[in-house]
Amino acid sequence: MTSTAKHSRSTTRHTGAAAAALAAVAALLAGCSSGGTSDDPLAGEEAEAGTVVVGSNNFAESTLLADIYGEALKAKGLKVEYKHNIGSRETTYGLLKNGSVTVLPEYNGALLAYLDAKAAPKTVEETTKAIEAKLDAKLTLLEPSPAQNKDSVTVNAATAAKHGLTARSSIGDLRDIAGDLVIGGSPEFQARHQGLKGLKSVYGVEFKSFKALDAGGPLTLAALRKNTVQAADVFTTDPAITKEKFVVLKDPENLFGFQNVQPLVREGSLPKEGIEALDAVSRKLDTATLRELDARVQSEKQDPLDVAKEWLGSQGLG
Repeated sequence: MTSTAKHSRSTTRHTGAAAAALAAVAALLAGCSSGGTSDDPLAGEEAEAGTVVVGSNNFAESTLLADIYGEALKAKGLKVEYKHNIGSRETTYGLLKNGSVTVLPEYNGALLAYLDAKAAPKTVEETTKAIEAKLDAKLTLLEPSPAQNKDSVTVNAATAAKHGLTARSSIGDLRDIAGDLVIGGSPEFQARHQGLKGLKSVYGVEFKSFKALDAGGPLTLAALRKNTVQAADVFTTDPAITKEKFVVLKDPENLFGFQNVQPLVREGSLPKEGIEALDAVSRKLDTATLRELDARVQSEKQDPLDVAKEWLGSQGLG
């Protein structure tokens, strides 16, 4: 799994093709309603009564989360089917609306950006409310989890040790030392508010220089590991953080917004015990835990279904 694919939950980096893709999906879904047969993957029939269809987008973390959701529902006696690696949000949102998928792991910030690019909530609660204001009437959100897969300012182990930075440190703690550090990230990171501009205006942090790399991908991780850059924009659940002993700095001002993992569900598709099961998962799932589970799947190549079952069992949810 490449880093780019793994983190394709972000809509902010894929706005160019979104409108065209959405239009194509809409046309395909309209054609599916005619009653004819089709080989189109979007033409799935509405889920069989009593069956919960858990879908995932086409990256490893989404598949893992779908397995966690599905196995938690099975533990409550529900009949579950999986539709893994469906594709982009444009596709999965359409399948939720037409009933082919009934449950999907989502990221609240990316979903909101897809539904309302102009929204700028300041809390997780405001994010949920903003989504609900734009969400299709057939769909609903369950509880968000503390787990977030979002942009961050992350420093390598040598820099953390030199300057006494730990997991309790915040971006603001770089204020007096950033002038000696090089930061890396995607080219867009240099010009956007959720990047160098915001780091300066929100935290008063200005780096010695910026190195254009990729969006939290292999170039960025390699540069951070080799100390070509001392800080970088890294996604918070990337397994490399643990492996390389990188330190993610806290973002108390929420410069990078919110990307909480949150179940998106077709209205009326789950009984009470199913809703309670997914809410219980959300309450147990935090960023560090998700990063650890991702590492087992992506770095250690363990089967995501086995990882999901073992974690649920360890939490009394399996």
